[in-house]
Parts: sequence; structure tokens; C-alpha cells
Amino acid sequence: MNDTPGWASPGSAPSDGQKPDQSGPAEPTDRPAQPADRPAQPGQAPQGPGPQWSKEQPPPAQWSAPSGPSAPGQAPPPPPPGPGWGNQPPGGYGPGGHGPAGPGGYGAPGRPGGWGGGWGGPPPAAKPGVIPLRPLGVGEILDGAVSTMRTYWRTVLGISLTVAVLTEVIVVLFQGLVLDDAGTGALNDPSATLSELSRAMGDALLNSSVVLVISLVGTVIATALLTTVTSRAVLGKPVTIGEAWRDARPRVLKLFGLICVLLLITVGVVTVGALPGLLITIAGSSGPGIALTVLGIIGAGIVALWLAIRFSLASPALMLEKQGIKKAMGRSAKLVQGTWWRIFGIQILATLIANVVASIIVIPFTLLAAALSGDGLTGWLNTGAGSLGWTFLIISGIGAVIGSMITFPITAGVTVLLYIDQRIRREALDLELARAAGVQGYGSTAPGATPGS
Repeated sequence: MNDTPGWASPGSAPSDGQKPDQSGPAEPTDRPAQPADRPAQPGQAPQGPGPQWSKEQPPPAQWSAPSGPSAPGQAPPPPPPGPGWGNQPPGGYGPGGHGPAGPGGYGAPGRPGGWGGGWGGPPPAAKPGVIPLRPLGVGEILDGAVSTMRTYWRTVLGISLTVAVLTEVIVVLFQGLVLDDAGTGALNDPSATLSELSRAMGDALLNSSVVLVISLVGTVIATALLTTVTSRAVLGKPVTIGEAWRDARPRVLKLFGLICVLLLITVGVVTVGALPGLLITIAGSSGPGIALTVLGIIGAGIVALWLAIRFSLASPALMLEKQGIKKAMGRSAKLVQGTWWRIFGIQILATLIANVVASIIVIPFTLLAAALSGDGLTGWLNTGAGSLGWTFLIISGIGAVIGSMITFPITAGVTVLLYIDQRIRREALDLELARAAGVQGYGSTAPGATPGS
């Protein structure tokens, strides 16, 4: 499969002036006479203003001839033989029209799935991998992500498990060796002074930022590897962990840079939205300042969400098209344009499903870890995160690893399939994917295809 942005140019339609094949079907002999037709004399061409039948007609059993007035006492001609209503035309997925790629796509004239057969509905599209090669529905996108996990479970779960274990080990060690000594216990002390609370909040924010960065690195690596696996799964081609790493390794640093740029944009938007209210609060008008701060944060959150969805397809564009950070963001904005709400709904649905499934696993491990820790479940609920022990960190870390094994493949798979779906809808990527998968009867390899289509 090519990885350049031009690997899916839309097919071209047959030329309007193209002459039909000389070996085409013969003229039907059972057509009814037209009132405007006048019989021709021997050696004389037909005359009259009425319309004349063309010598080139569609083959029998594919197009019913137009019905005309029958002679008195003459029975109407029988319908032409052919498939019934319930049959489907072979190949393609349009009853003689054009596929979703427009002219030159599936069902184009001269290709399988053209005019003919019955009108029992479009046949299923080719499915060499985990998705059919046509515009996808919401259920098909979610099913494609799950099918990738189920079909290539060795590679998918191997990648997710490796990344999740390495990430969680670093997080647990950091929390166990650094977090408890950072002085965050003042947050649970009612008698703590303002300076102690400020210092404790700063330490907690720093620790949370470090944990976020560690988790971000793991997420970037898992996303890069799983993007490669999902793109191969669409073609029905398996890939090993080593092959996925060799394909993704040159793009990991750029992918990490892309994620950092998106985070900086989000932080910048929220800061700009909250800054006016904070300045008014510092100036002494606490009431209006707090209200303006809340409104600013809400407005900035809406803008940040809009930008996040707008650039949500930049990651697969960067990985699969070998794009730079700026061009990948531009590609994502172009693909999302006009379908923001659809992509937002699918992304939210996939995130909710992944987090709900992960929570079903993580929450019992967290409660078990709290019950086996020194203060017990009641003590953990009362003291919160101020007294994390090694028992709690290890057991809860095991639950987090299992949860990440589920969330990584679902979120990454849905993002990649959304990207492929948008390119199928806008750029006829299904034709190129069919060729790359070796499907017969698609694109330029189809019988009767027009050169350049």
C-alpha cells in the first residue's frame, strides 16, 4: 500500500464521446410501433418527425424496452427473460449507477455491478480485511476496531501489554519513591497554613504533570504501533510486533511532537480564556472576576474541544502519509471539514465505551488494593492519595495495565478507521485499498475499465 497522499486519486469517468463496441448487442425485434413512424418505401430511408430507435440497444434481460401503444387486439409483448427481483448484480454495489467514488468507481459502466440483474438491493462490498471497502457506518467502525483486536490479538495485545507494563512500572516507581516525600500531606491537614497548602498544591501539580508526560509517551508509542497494525488489518495483511515497530519508528518523534503541539494549543486556549477573569480577581473585584473566569474557561473549553476534533485525524495522517506536523494538521482539518459533529459523536462514543470497559476492570483492582493496604478501605477513603503504599500502587497498577490493554486498541483503531472512512468518502481511497489488497474487478484492473480511471 502506498503511503503518499496521492495514492487514492478518484477514478475518471468514461469519455462522453466514446464509441460503443462494434460487437455490442443486436437491435431488439419485438419493439412496438410508434405512431409517428411512417413505413419506408423500398430503397427509401424512413421519414417523419417521430423519434427513431437507435441501432445500439442494451442487451436483453438488462433493460426493459419502453412500452408503447399496442395494436388493437394484440397482446402486450412478454417481459424479457432475466433474473428476478430478488437477485443481485454481480460485483459492485450500485444497481447500474456509480459507486461512492463517483464515475469510475464500483458499478461504473463496463465493470462488474453495472446495469442489469434484479433490483434486490446493492450486494456487499469487498471485505479483504476487518472493514468493507466502502463508506462506513458507526457500528462498522467500532466493529472494525474490535475485529482488529480479535483477529490479530497476538500483535495488538502484545503491543498494548508491553507499552502499558513499561509505562505503569515507571509511574509506580515515581509515585512510590517521589510522590509520598513531596509534602502533599498538607492537602489533607485542616490546620495547614496558606503557604503549606500552596506548596503542597504545587508539588501535587508537578507530580501529576510528570505522570501525565510518562503516560503520554506510552500512549504515543502505542498509537504509532497500533496505527500500523490497523492499516494492515484493513487489507487483511497480518503484521508482527517487529514489523510494526520498524514501520512506525521513524515517525514516533514527529508523532510525539504533534501530541505536544496539540496539548500546547489546548493549554494556550484555556489560559487565554481564563486570563481576563484572573486579572480582574487579582485587581480586587473578586465577585465579577470569578464569574468572568468561569465563563472564560467554559468558552475556552468549547473552542479547545472544537480544535481537538478538528485535528483528531492528524495522527494517522502523519503516520500513514509520512507527513510533517503542520501538513498532518492541515490534512486532518480538510478531512474533518463538514463532518465535525459525526466525528465528534463517534470519538465520544468510542471513548465512553473504552473507559467504561476499563473502569469495570480498574475499579475492582483499586478497591482490592485499598482493602489490602495498611489503613484498609475505610482509611484509604478518608485519607485519599496522601498515604499511598507499595501494596496499593502495585495492585492498582496491575488493574491499570489490564485497562490500558483495552483502551489503547479501541481508541487508536477507531481513529485510524475514521481517517480511512473520510478518505473513502472524499478521495475514493476504497479503489486504491482494493488494488493493494489484490481484489479482482476493481479500479483499473476491472474488465472494460477506461484507462486512467
